[in-house]
Amino acid sequence: MRARLWPIGRLVLAVVLGAAAGVRWFATERGGVMAHADPGTGPDLPAIRAAGDKIRPLHAPKSKPGPGDWLAQHPEPGQTFDQYRASAPNRPTAQRTTIYLQPLGDFDPVQSRIIAATADLLGRFYNVPVKTLGAIGLDQIPPRARRVHPDWGDQQILTTYVLDLLRQKRPEDAVAVLALTTADLWPGEGWNFVFGQASLRDRVGVWSLYRQGDPHEDYTTALRRTLKTAVHETGHMLGIAHCTFYECGMNGSNHRAEADRRPLPFCPEDEMKVWWGCRIDPLRRYQRLAEFAEALGLDREAQTWRASQAALEGQAPRGKGVGRIGHR
Repeated sequence: MRARLWPIGRLVLAVVLGAAAGVRWFATERGGVMAHADPGTGPDLPAIRAAGDKIRPLHAPKSKPGPGDWLAQHPEPGQTFDQYRASAPNRPTAQRTTIYLQPLGDFDPVQSRIIAATADLLGRFYNVPVKTLGAIGLDQIPPRARRVHPDWGDQQILTTYVLDLLRQKRPEDAVAVLALTTADLWPGEGWNFVFGQASLRDRVGVWSLYRQGDPHEDYTTALRRTLKTAVHETGHMLGIAHCTFYECGMNGSNHRAEADRRPLPFCPEDEMKVWWGCRIDPLRRYQRLAEFAEALGLDREAQTWRASQAALEGQAPRGKGVGRIGHR
């Protein structure tokens, strides 16, 4: 049976266009990277649930999907924290220690800045070191894995070919391998495009900068869109399914406007999955995520992560514009 794949965005042909005091979180800091503990240990489940409850009031429930939105086209049940744990998901271990980025094609200096920022965020978000592999030229993609979109004229690469290639090249110590490209992507017949696609079981994924906007004209928008796609696809590779409970970075997206509405931060249900799966100190993680967002001018995200930090510290959220995540 073929592993389930998770395309996170498409235009359908029919669419017109410190937890509680005294809790030990089993994480230490080493060289700026949070190092996970022995795989046989992990955060205390009651502490994880307590921390999830503390940030829950910050998050808005998932809004009703409009025509053409992901859940209108793809009804999904969602995945609770307990269901995630019961699924025996892929997670960092003593043998699987690293997230790898695999460039496909060439990137100019501005695009390369976005890739560097993405690697930085992934390391902070998932508590795993991130390494970049040597680039694979687009000229190595065979004709059978390419097409010109019949209506738009866009040059596109077949995602399933890329995922198969990544499976063959995946390093033994990989938690996940995520390819990135400036080329447009499509996953097969019946699809116009995808922003990215990943496998829940094979630890491979791919995403594209093609539809994220021109970083030379609006760097912050292109950066934010790319970061959303990267953390979403990596979440899938760690076994996290689409979220249907909250406005969340793991919501499915069917088109550009829906993807832009989706927040970068995860909801409490999916945050608990990350804390448990990657053995993370959530308080320290929020501090590091907020520092990242503040340094890059991602004000919305910085406010969210500072509010989450304050909630875990038992304080009222600080800063202007702090409200329920997912409400603009």
